[in-house]
Amino acid sequence: MFERIKEDIESVFHRDPAARNRFEIMTNYPGLHAIWIHRLSHRLWNANWKWLARSLSTFSRWATGVEIHPGAKLGRRFFIDHGMGVVIGETAEIGDNVTLYHGVTLGGTSWTPGKRHPTLKDNVVIGAGAKILGPITMHQGVKVGSNSVVVKDAPAGATVVGIPGRIVMPVAKTEENGHRAKIARRYGFDAYAISSENPDPVANAIGLMLDHVHLIDTKVEEMCKEINNMGGSVCGKSLPTLEIDSFDEHLTTAEKESAKASFDPQI
Repeated sequence: MFERIKEDIESVFHRDPAARNRFEIMTNYPGLHAIWIHRLSHRLWNANWKWLARSLSTFSRWATGVEIHPGAKLGRRFFIDHGMGVVIGETAEIGDNVTLYHGVTLGGTSWTPGKRHPTLKDNVVIGAGAKILGPITMHQGVKVGSNSVVVKDAPAGATVVGIPGRIVMPVAKTEENGHRAKIARRYGFDAYAISSENPDPVANAIGLMLDHVHLIDTKVEEMCKEINNMGGSVCGKSLPTLEIDSFDEHLTTAEKESAKASFDPQI
């Protein structure tokens, strides 16, 4: 038992940068307290001490804000960050190294006895406020975005977002979104959410506009070269150069110097 508690505490250091020391984790992490109490109530449940198990679970809910049915099965190094408002149903099954944030519900969608709650495989991460409903499976490494409502299985490594939850798959690399990725790398962060994997439809629209502008610039440059080769004289005036100072008014001095050093206006 003490080995499992030590393991739980060590796992917090890998997933919460706010954790400072073991004593603080033991005394101030209600998510861990709820898990530890659940282990006792789960044993009572399996020993057919149903009322006592439910009573202990109710006490845990009152003390921690986390409701875990005694019948739920939890894996090793399970971590509930912040904890408040988490609900885990009776037939839920959770693998190893799983992380849940506050407001998550692993709920059922049927009155029929039997398996009616989700199964989370190893290394799954569920964002704050997400609802995983029904006897579905989040396979290994799945990530569910905040406030999503998921009612279908998700394959290993998938990211699920939205209501109802939809699987976000990486977009195949093209010359245009490769250029987009270069811009993001130059700044060191995805300031305008122009990553091709970003599920935000507004961000995707901005990304497509950037692709379109880049393509037009390329075509105009080619056309100007051909006209000049034919004896014409066009495009003699260069386009205005983008200055990094136009974008970095909210950056620190160190960040500005780093951005200037890496910025290439010829991208």
